Amino acid sequence: MPNPRGFTARPTTDFAKESLFNILFNYFDFEGKEILDLFAGTGGISYEFASRGCARITAIEKDFKHFNYITTVVSKLKIEEVTPIKMDVFKYLEDNRALYNIIFADPPYALENLESIPDLIFEKELLKEQGMLVLEHPRDYDFSAHPRFILHKHYGSVNFSFFE
Repeated sequence: MPNPRGFTARPTTDFAKESLFNILFNYFDFEGKEILDLFAGTGGISYEFASRGCARITAIEKDFKHFNYITTVVSKLKIEEVTPIKMDVFKYLEDNRALYNIIFADPPYALENLESIPDLIFEKELLKEQGMLVLEHPRDYDFSAHPRFILHKHYGSVNFSFFE
């Protein structure tokens, strides 16, 4: 489905998405895994996880147009594994009690407190044992000094930092 007019999400490029899932495939058997997709935008990452056999994908998106788009796609394509939630990501993280195998966060690159996301997720203990956080971010962020950092990959302007 094409993105509607006025859509402001910045979807992860196909090349970067393919590379991301190749990396994750080396760490995880996706079958039955539980995923949290933060700043879900178009929902593209959520659909990719669903297509790989993940059991439950929670897609958090605050923007009304983006949330409605995800809801429409999930309904039309009958993607039962994806549950979209319209909510501010930071509010969700504050209130959430579920645990996830993988948390993927693709915040707006201009987000003021982007660098706080890894600490917040680890403080809230939202990852299951051997779980992983993947943070997509612009190139001017360097998370390599973070105690949970394990890997950085970049594909053009798309950067992924991985944390365990």
